[in-house]
Amino acid sequence: MTKLHDLANMGQAIWLDFIQRSLMESGQLQALIDQGLRGMTSNPSIFDKAISKSGDYDEDLAKLAAEGKSPEAIYEALAVEDIRNAADLLRPVYDATQGLDGYVSLEVSPLLANDTQGTLAEARHLHALVNRPNIFIKVPATPAGVPAIEALISEGINVNVTLIFSLSQYEPIANAYIAGLEQRVNRGQDISMMASVASFFVSRVDTAVDKELEKLGHQELQGVAAIANARCAYALYQRLFGSERWQRLAERGARVQRPLWASTSAKNPAYRDVIYVEQLIGPQTVNTVPMETLLAFMDHGCVAPTLEAGMDEAAEQLQKIASLGIDLEQITAKLQADGVDAFIKSFRSLIDTVAAKAAR
Repeated sequence: MTKLHDLANMGQAIWLDFIQRSLMESGQLQALIDQGLRGMTSNPSIFDKAISKSGDYDEDLAKLAAEGKSPEAIYEALAVEDIRNAADLLRPVYDATQGLDGYVSLEVSPLLANDTQGTLAEARHLHALVNRPNIFIKVPATPAGVPAIEALISEGINVNVTLIFSLSQYEPIANAYIAGLEQRVNRGQDISMMASVASFFVSRVDTAVDKELEKLGHQELQGVAAIANARCAYALYQRLFGSERWQRLAERGARVQRPLWASTSAKNPAYRDVIYVEQLIGPQTVNTVPMETLLAFMDHGCVAPTLEAGMDEAAEQLQKIASLGIDLEQITAKLQADGVDAFIKSFRSLIDTVAAKAAR
């Protein structure tokens, strides 16, 4: 038994926020699965680093380029192969947990973040192309993403909702998931194997709020906002998925949309390197971590039910920060917009890298 197995027994799954071909071909991913890893996530930044900073893809890239494929088509082919291979390795986890875990996430193009119909079309395309039961299509929690999420769930496509920073961004997402399931029920369709996660970005909240606290001379509140924000989000999750509306779906076999803690590496070197894992351990949650954080937690992380233990204090902590004139709603809105922009930048860099390698 490892710490990852201990977390699973507490109701929390650890997923890896990383993908690269050599991770699978070397057997490292299988070794991590054997140690209790229960899923994987990817995004444009991860694929950009994987393809630009390794030679793992060069041979296949050259073949695809020789076939006259565009850089976008080459990237899609490379990414889809990785997602399929990872999904196949994680399929035993999916089967053993009856569809609770064992997922791999593939994101729609960030260029479509504000395009509902474009998001829907690409999500359907990627879902059909990968053709595995244990994949999530990642869709951002932008205003345009909300109706796309509801439609995809109603069509039977499992969704990882990304780039959530605030409660106001989260609640429409949870309601979209519930509404999508209700549409399926109304059509007499099965909902027992539908799944979704709502990905809250954690450490970036501290990075932004800590800067404001530094300006105001209130360093004693630094390192508080992100965990308090996540705990308040979990409290809202409990209310939404404890409602009578949800219970009607649960009676038909529906699974909750689990909160997923993302961006959980400690950006501030003054903080414990596993702070955003150790402080957010609770039932019906997922934590997706980069490789460095995963290995650090397996080495020296503490396993304890911390998430609910601090929930009463969390709202008070956020109120203290607000009383200083720090507008968390404004900060989190900017973080989401910046997150979309960062993914667009990574995606364009990725396509440029593929184009340059293809030309060579």
